[in-house]
Amino acid sequence: MIERKIEAIVHICDMAELSEEDQQLVEAAKKATEGSYAPYSKFNVGAAARLKSGIIVPGANQENAAYPSGLCAERTALFAAGAQYPDQPVIALAIAARKGKRFLPKPVSPCGACRQVISGVEERFGIPIRILLYGTDGILVSEGITPLLPLRFVDGDMSV
Repeated sequence: MIERKIEAIVHICDMAELSEEDQQLVEAAKKATEGSYAPYSKFNVGAAARLKSGIIVPGANQENAAYPSGLCAERTALFAAGAQYPDQPVIALAIAARKGKRFLPKPVSPCGACRQVISGVEERFGIPIRILLYGTDGILVSEGITPLLPLRFVDGDMSV
């Protein structure tokens, strides 16, 4: 048996330590929570994807009485970016969540399905997506999906 240690490196910072561009993206994710439709969970999540061209595409979670029919904020932003700007790579993605009017102190991390979609977008364009997870107590920054999904499934895994 071979044992391998997997380590993930992420940075935790406050808003003032981010570049102006990253601050703008985090603010766009916070604003995107206003488009959330979460009558069941009351958990409002917003995401904002920055394209290589600088365009920011927002997304928000959308719930449905048939729970599996809803969609997370990250995927609404990434799928909207892909549909509207199919040739533009996503270079950064910010995510923010709140309960009621208060943003969460601890950053909320993408679910497994969203992590896989982020991985697919990275694979599609061949570049890592800078991920910013907002919390009032600090912002977690990951340079690509690998620290959040170290043993990821990619297109090449289906090749023989």
